[in-house]
Amino acid sequence: GFGEAVRRAEEVHRAIAARWFGARGDTAGPVRAIHDGIAAASYGSVRAVGGALGVIGELALRARPPADAGEKLSRSRHGSLALAALNGFLGDRLERERSELRFETELREGGSVVPADRASLAVAYPRASPRLVVFLHGLCETELAWRFGAQRLWGDPESTYGSRLQRELDVTPLYVRYNTGLHVSENGARLARLLDDLVASWPCEVSELALVGHSMGGLVARSACHLGEREGHEWVRATRNVVYLGTPHLGAPLEKVTHLAAAGLRALPETRPVATVLNARSAGIKDLRYGSLLDDDWADCDPDALLGDTCAEVPLLENADHHWVCATLTRDPDGPLGRVVGDLLVVFSSGSGRGGGRGRR
Repeated sequence: GFGEAVRRAEEVHRAIAARWFGARGDTAGPVRAIHDGIAAASYGSVRAVGGALGVIGELALRARPPADAGEKLSRSRHGSLALAALNGFLGDRLERERSELRFETELREGGSVVPADRASLAVAYPRASPRLVVFLHGLCETELAWRFGAQRLWGDPESTYGSRLQRELDVTPLYVRYNTGLHVSENGARLARLLDDLVASWPCEVSELALVGHSMGGLVARSACHLGEREGHEWVRATRNVVYLGTPHLGAPLEKVTHLAAAGLRALPETRPVATVLNARSAGIKDLRYGSLLDDDWADCDPDALLGDTCAEVPLLENADHHWVCATLTRDPDGPLGRVVGDLLVVFSSGSGRGGGRGRR
């Protein structure tokens, strides 16, 4: 919160001052004492004012409890985008605090939650098809991400990639919202249970299921397939296709760079508070470092330690066809620039699972 941000700024200030005064020896003692006193008073005043505002805000919230604050925000595009970013960066903390702003793993249709029971599904999907396509968004996104570009591509802002498939292939598109700040394996387990309930309660018998995951969504799909197969879920046997759109099977370079930067910043007292802020990013983001899919990949490990890729190999679901879609800034994905930057977030080798010791086995 506000107080924590002020505390980090004060730590940076004190570290820089200590190095400067330390270089000047005992002669700087009196000046340092005055400096430290003024700095302490200044930061203390800022914290006091901020704390008072925080108390006022808390009292206001208590007087009008926002029990449905998250759902109200979700009904507007800008509100859902803000919540998506919040869940992406701090979703694990929101989950621990049982915040009303955290996302659950749930079906969404027309901006509303659809419970996975037969009656609710029949009402939400009156033209239920036995062929289902489940869309899984990426980090800091919601199901609304599947509308981006619709106006430019088809001239209809209300169209989605799913609605086009529905028209052309007679499938029922389903959109899942989940908390991208949680571990991929946690979201995989929740998705597996949701799909199990969904297939068991669908208005007609499900003959075919496809999963389409963007970025982190592809990892969540893989994790769910692995867990669902291990637990004998019925939906796994109906899964025929899994599509990965820019999914970092072997990790995302940006997260790796952030991890290394935070480790370097921890080395100096002046920059250590900045490292603390960087390391506050969510478990979901840190899982993108090497494409973690299982609980064992992160259990009993320090996520901020400088460790190599320790993620276990997870085989692809055998009864399904797997498709990957990658992009590069250059025409040649094997060229120097294509190999290094990919699409700026995922490099071609990771998106196709063709590099390193793990991948699309």
